[in-house]
This record gives sequence, structure tokens and C-alpha cells, in this order.
Amino acid sequence: MSETTKKRPEFRNINAFADLPSYRWPLAALVSGMHRISGLLLFILLPFIVWMLDTSVTSEISFARFTSIFSEGAGFLPGWFIKLVTLGLIWAYLHHFIAGIRHVYFDISHQTTKDRGRRTAAVTMILAFGLTAILGAKLFGLY
Repeated sequence: MSETTKKRPEFRNINAFADLPSYRWPLAALVSGMHRISGLLLFILLPFIVWMLDTSVTSEISFARFTSIFSEGAGFLPGWFIKLVTLGLIWAYLHHFIAGIRHVYFDISHQTTKDRGRRTAAVTMILAFGLTAILGAKLFGLY
């Protein structure tokens, strides 16, 4: 059989349940995916964000009610769950903001290399999780 008549490899769509769990994502792809997830989380929880802002700045009474929700809870939701959702929002905002700056930098500079992408992805993850840990410690009353 000649070189030109050999059977070429066939590429098909991946099976999400079989292939994705074993696929090792590069750090830059992971940060990009998390950027999308954080944006979706911010969009879905936008009513909660607006409610928090409105309740915290309307009056002194509403601010007192706002702060008591974090310790006592609201309705059937315990206070720790409200804090956990708020911590998720903190992470989503910080990650989306830092990753967005990273994407804008690469769009403006056109200096994208594999090594630079990996290093900036690592910096994005460290900054987002580090700042979230610091603000989460404040939220849960550790300092």
C-alpha cells in the first residue's frame, strides 16, 4: 500500500463523560474555564448582590438587619450558608476581575507565549484564591 492510500486517522467529537475526567487541562485553560464559570455565577447571583447592596446602604436599621442575617440567617437559610454564598461571590468577583485583566493584557500586548500564559495563569489563581482566603477569614470573623 502506498503512502497516499493509507487510512488517515479519524477524529470524532469527544465523549464528555468518558474523555473529560481523564483529560489533563493546562493551567491556562483551567483559568479560562473558571473565568467563564465565575462570570456565570456573578450573573446568576446578581439579584442577591443587588439585595445586599440595597439592604446595606438604605438606612441604619436595614444595615443592622443586613449584618444580623450573616449571624442568624434568613428564613430557612442558616447564617453560615449565607456566608458561604457570599464567599463564593467574593471568589467569583476576584477571579473574574483578575482573569479579565489577564485577558485584556494579552489582547493589548500580543505577547502571548505558552510559558507566559502558564505563568500568568498561576499568578491569577494564586491572587484570586489568596485574596479570597484573606477576605473569607474576615467574613467568618477570624480577625
